[in-house]
Amino acid sequence: MTTTPGRSLHIGPITRGRAVIALALAAALLAFGLVAAANPPALAAEDPAEDAAAQQAELANPIRENGADPWIEYWDGKYYMSTTTWDSTVIMRSATTLAGLQTASDTVVWDDANTPNRCCSHWAPEFHRIDGTWYLMYTSGNSQTNLDGQRLHVLRSTGDTPMGPYEFMGTPLPNQWNIDGTYLETDGGLYLMWSEWVGADQSIRIAAMSNPWTVTGTHATISRPSAAWETAGARVNEAPAVLEHDGRTFVTFSASSCNTPDYKLGLLELTGADPLSTAAWTKTPEPVFQAANGVYGPGHNGFFTSPDGTEHWLVYHGNTSSSQGCGNTRQTRVQEFTFNEDGTPDFGSPIANGEPFPAPSGE
Repeated sequence: MTTTPGRSLHIGPITRGRAVIALALAAALLAFGLVAAANPPALAAEDPAEDAAAQQAELANPIRENGADPWIEYWDGKYYMSTTTWDSTVIMRSATTLAGLQTASDTVVWDDANTPNRCCSHWAPEFHRIDGTWYLMYTSGNSQTNLDGQRLHVLRSTGDTPMGPYEFMGTPLPNQWNIDGTYLETDGGLYLMWSEWVGADQSIRIAAMSNPWTVTGTHATISRPSAAWETAGARVNEAPAVLEHDGRTFVTFSASSCNTPDYKLGLLELTGADPLSTAAWTKTPEPVFQAANGVYGPGHNGFFTSPDGTEHWLVYHGNTSSSQGCGNTRQTRVQEFTFNEDGTPDFGSPIANGEPFPAPSGE
């Protein structure tokens, strides 16, 4: 600081004023600090799982109207879903959340129009990633009304998502009626599982494969309908779906006629060494998932996991009336499931339409 020559430095009143201001400022800052200490800003939960759970969205069934024979996979940040179309096409929709699938647009990923042996009545599309490539298997035939020509057909994706684009690879079982195909991979082997008539019984069959579209060797029957819960309306075992958990191999299947409200899920387990041996499979004596809570004929299911891999989810179709059957009234539905103490899956009961439940973990 400098002064003017001949004048004294005058600081009394000015200094006192500044001191008063400084004291007031300090008091204000102290008061603010006390308030802030009493009301700290909201912080993220110390446990990330708690924070995620607090933000977890909800959804409700159905996921799709007119959604028979649904299949869902979660891949690279998106859910992909396909369902029966009844016509010459295979469709796919995708979304980053399960709730988003409810309003997502359908994309035709394959069309067999004007293809004589597989032009019509497309059912039960499933898509599987095998050795780093997506394969899509579906059932179709040569007529919209006569279903005698139904066969499995296999497509291979030339892209890296279930959206394709796809190329046609082959018909694994060209000389016999067969529907509802799926893949089993176990002990380094690849197997085709499907439903076919064995005498008066629509049964679950299995055969080894040399690649995802070629069957080799003998065919074996691993499940025929025999119990009362498998024979309501017709003697039916169909739509096998593989569930691997903790080193065990389970296969669900749909039992009884889809034209009845008694369509339901049964369960097989591979308890022997050879998947081609009937004796290697053990059937649970009672159904594992059936009509309840206003949902009728729940069946034809698939499995997928939550985005973070911590939850197991079931996708299936069901009707809202006991008088509805195998048509386009069937809705696509989802719900989480767990496992019993003995390691077997516990699917619970169908969740009622409109009842909210948490979305998959990690969305």
